[in-house]
Amino acid sequence: MRSGRLAGRLRCGFTLIEMMIVMAIIVILIGVAVPYYQKAITRAKETVLHNNLFAMRSAIDEYAFDKQKAPHSLQDLVSDGYLRDVPKDPLTQRSDSWKLVMEDAGQAVSSSEPGVFDVRSGSALKSLDGTSYSEW
Repeated sequence: MRSGRLAGRLRCGFTLIEMMIVMAIIVILIGVAVPYYQKAITRAKETVLHNNLFAMRSAIDEYAFDKQKAPHSLQDLVSDGYLRDVPKDPLTQRSDSWKLVMEDAGQAVSSSEPGVFDVRSGSALKSLDGTSYSEW
């Protein structure tokens, strides 16, 4: 009877093999979860980029309609109150990396002063669907 109690006391912890199995399972779960997490982060940045582009394009259109000329820079939208601030590109983390698409002089609202027609991301990366962010 004593030897049974003594054997029970010696078996209080986990063996090395049990700890290795648990660690292997944890590593496998982390290996599966990390790609999903990275893809979720990329999707979130793409959503923010879509929203920023929509807001800036709307502000450019409103400015052109109200002033009868396109803005010369994104800072014109801020100084005239169409945007509170130039948003950051979520991919480059900078507000000065936007690529501006200028109007053709022949098709400009004010042919003497062509301005900003469109804005695009300054990132050279590709999106989850394979298109370049600078084409959005």
